[in-house]
Amino acid sequence: MPRPHLRLVTTACAALILVSGCANHLPQRSEQEARAERKLVEHSLRIEAGEPAVMELPQRRVRIIDQKTFEVTDYEVTRRYDRYTPYQPWRELYEIPLGAVAVVAGIGANVLNVALLGSLPERATRDWISYGFAGLNPFLNVESNGRSEQNLANLDEQRHDVRLEYTSLPWAERPVTVMAGGETYEMTTDRNGVLRLNLLDGPFSEQNAEQIGKLTLSVIDPQDATTAQTALLVSRELRSKLDEAHDLVFEDLEDDDVDQWVFRVERLSQLGFEAEASELEQSLIELTRNDPELQQEFLNKLMQKAGRLAADSGANDD
Repeated sequence: MPRPHLRLVTTACAALILVSGCANHLPQRSEQEARAERKLVEHSLRIEAGEPAVMELPQRRVRIIDQKTFEVTDYEVTRRYDRYTPYQPWRELYEIPLGAVAVVAGIGANVLNVALLGSLPERATRDWISYGFAGLNPFLNVESNGRSEQNLANLDEQRHDVRLEYTSLPWAERPVTVMAGGETYEMTTDRNGVLRLNLLDGPFSEQNAEQIGKLTLSVIDPQDATTAQTALLVSRELRSKLDEAHDLVFEDLEDDDVDQWVFRVERLSQLGFEAEASELEQSLIELTRNDPELQQEFLNKLMQKAGRLAADSGANDD
């Protein structure tokens, strides 16, 4: 091979070796973490419609509970990383002279350490020499934690424990389908998972009460199509009272006189709707709060004609 060509090939090889220098490997690093996997194994919805199964009163609180069973597996995960300092040729411009200085300093430190009976720290005797030779090597950069890189070398997962975990949460602010007398309504539970049914109020008040013989409640979780359903019967006696009770509760109070107010409260109590009678009492007391004389007249007649002793439940709120 001609000499100019040989020189060119030699130069190219040297440049290639210089550019593709070796990475300086650092001590391996490992990290550990605990991990848990949860697998759903059972899901059910429970509707607690209360007792008795036949409604004799217009109001009912229905509680809905979302129950799940999970299989929980605990793992301990260990990851090991290979760390290295990537090679950058331009760093040799300062690492080679610094390496020479470090080798000389390391040799001097070792000589001095013999005289001092080994009292010098290892970083002065051994680390300086290691740094120096790495710096003198044109195909190797010295170790640098600041610019080190890493690759995942090994992943080890060890399973430690398998257990069942149960949750029971309210069906909070979720939809409930209610079928009543051939009509279907979408209602919503409160934040405690309670659905408040009131046959005197909407949407049931818009129907013919005699047609509401049964309430069918159903819920479905769209994530996995889990469903639950239950039914409440409405007694014939209750249905016969609903229309009258609705008028007693919801007709305009301001158009009636005190005697009519008392009649409405008393009649609700006679029908067996004591909760509604008490609510109407408080509504009338609130209505007359700014007229103490009228309020007192109502309370007196309520006691005389209906035998009911009422008090203002909101009097202490001011």
